[in-house]
Amino acid sequence: MGPDVSWKYYSVTLVIIFLNFINGIFHNKPCKHVHPKIHEVIHGVHIEPAHILKKRSIDQPLRILLYYDDSVYKLEEDKFELINNTVLPEAVSFWEKALMVRSTENVIRLNRKCENNQVFYRKGDWYSYCKNSCETRTLCGEVQVPEEHLDACRTCNASGMNCTNHDNAGTGIIGADFVFYVSAMETERCSKGQTVAYAAHCQQESALDRPIAGHANFCPNSISTKPQELAILLSTVKHEILHALGFSISLFAFYRDSEGNPLTPREDNGKPLQNTKLQTRQWSDRVIKTIIRKDWVVHNGTIEREVQVMVTPKVVKEVRNHFNCPELEGAELEDQGGEGTVLTHWEKRVFENEAMTGTHTQNPVYSSLTLALMEDTGWYTANYSMAQPLSWGKGLGCDFVMKSCKHWIDNKRSKDQSIEPFCDKVKRDPLETECTDDRSSVALCNLVEYTKKLPPHYQNFDRIPHVSEGREGFYGGVVSLADYCPYIQEFTWRSQNIAIRGSHCQYPENNPHTDKNFALEQYGPNSRCIDHTDRLWEERTCKQVRQWLHGGSGCYPYVCENGFLHIIVHNYTFTCLYPKQVIKIQLLANKWLHKGALVCPPCEEMCNDTCRPGNYSLEPPDYHWDHLLCCGHAFAPLPLILPFLFVLILIL
Repeated sequence: MGPDVSWKYYSVTLVIIFLNFINGIFHNKPCKHVHPKIHEVIHGVHIEPAHILKKRSIDQPLRILLYYDDSVYKLEEDKFELINNTVLPEAVSFWEKALMVRSTENVIRLNRKCENNQVFYRKGDWYSYCKNSCETRTLCGEVQVPEEHLDACRTCNASGMNCTNHDNAGTGIIGADFVFYVSAMETERCSKGQTVAYAAHCQQESALDRPIAGHANFCPNSISTKPQELAILLSTVKHEILHALGFSISLFAFYRDSEGNPLTPREDNGKPLQNTKLQTRQWSDRVIKTIIRKDWVVHNGTIEREVQVMVTPKVVKEVRNHFNCPELEGAELEDQGGEGTVLTHWEKRVFENEAMTGTHTQNPVYSSLTLALMEDTGWYTANYSMAQPLSWGKGLGCDFVMKSCKHWIDNKRSKDQSIEPFCDKVKRDPLETECTDDRSSVALCNLVEYTKKLPPHYQNFDRIPHVSEGREGFYGGVVSLADYCPYIQEFTWRSQNIAIRGSHCQYPENNPHTDKNFALEQYGPNSRCIDHTDRLWEERTCKQVRQWLHGGSGCYPYVCENGFLHIIVHNYTFTCLYPKQVIKIQLLANKWLHKGALVCPPCEEMCNDTCRPGNYSLEPPDYHWDHLLCCGHAFAPLPLILPFLFVLILIL
């Protein structure tokens, strides 16, 4: 669902306004992490005793071994090259640099699957035994684990007696802490929705429960090799890897404290209690707590809202610092989306573009919050230099993070303040685009009209500009996981349901066609979003004027030099002396005179700590390259007609 963007055409002698219809489709790709059920995970892989492991510092950089199923080699050549040479190496490298573990000094041999999942644990024995027999195949996801990775088959009879250690152990996995079995099969899960890849763990070691093996499956028909979609694919794979390493509902009950002791009590068999409803192990309230939010503001009143909050120590410290809210209990988890989304992601309303929220919308970042969670598993320490900055909600206080977005919107409106980071602009002509907070993309308010009224607790407005009274309940943000709270979001330009280009500034593929580049935009690695003034850009020749019925923002290259921000338009440089300075643009390009204006952002937004203080007393320069049309003697600029005047004087 997304906005319709339109231009109109008028047959007037000097004015031509184009007609075109383009749909802006917002990115909204949900993650459906199906956590492995209890019977699908093999526990008790013996590597080393717990008392030895606990003594080791968590300072060994994580080592991930990739093992390809034959299906990966059957991918189309360009898709194989993308996955093998770019996506997997970069995703694995990121987590190997970001996370450290206790060193694994012994060879890892995975356990074989027991027939009918019947397992014996003998008191005082490091190893588990299968009742009667081992399965002939041991799977990890869709991949058969090779014999060389497996330990010997150990069996006992039905009474737990006559236990035997069969002599069929493989050489094992050397020089790795985690093995990833990768496949590329068009499975049933691939056919549901827009699934590109999915992953989960499949085996855990016995001493501290750390996952040591997992699987990832790529859906061949959903892999895009378009350069502008690489960032999304890479982030998706990093996201799925993290589910297998620790951020999963099936692993919460196994988290440990900094000393290696369980945060959740164990039964006699050494495992937490089962939650039959969720088909996983039940965690304690030292990991996740249920919190009741009282006086949660909704349409026509207030309600009590129940939320699930991650309360492990480093997460609590990090989330309180991020929002500047000392009383915050912890980090809220997602409560929508069904199995595969609920609880296994951060709440979208609260953490918008954090990559471990339940749906990809724009510019995903792996923040220090997610690294803090991985530390709180008890299995890792984090390299926080790998954390990416999360600007959403930063420093906005308890009212933002602990109350509804409707409360935030109403409170800000009552003080005549901006309702950012939320928005209330409904798409209309002329279309008004904006910039994302980090200026990485041209964006729109994702407030859309639904065919049915939203449930009362998701109706976030009592009034909306340009919407008829009584219709407010039909409007909400396009991202349901964000509680339908609308916010500024990047999008895709489409024509007749075909994608033309995206709105992310750093991809050259998103450059508008030359004939439609009224505002002289230039997308590329060094470009950012800059606001326009309210006046629409236009193009002129001596006989025609074309006005673009779409404005608000555009993408332009920039440089930071001598303490100032310099914006580049059509290879001409314009200097920003202070925030909100208006720079008038009048440049000839492609036989048209382009006229418009840019609004300077604060230098600090673009140039970090290299900025001089803004000098409002300086008069903005009158750029000498303001171009004029030459339409005959009456319109000719003086520099162009001077030679003709000189010749005329000589003749006279």
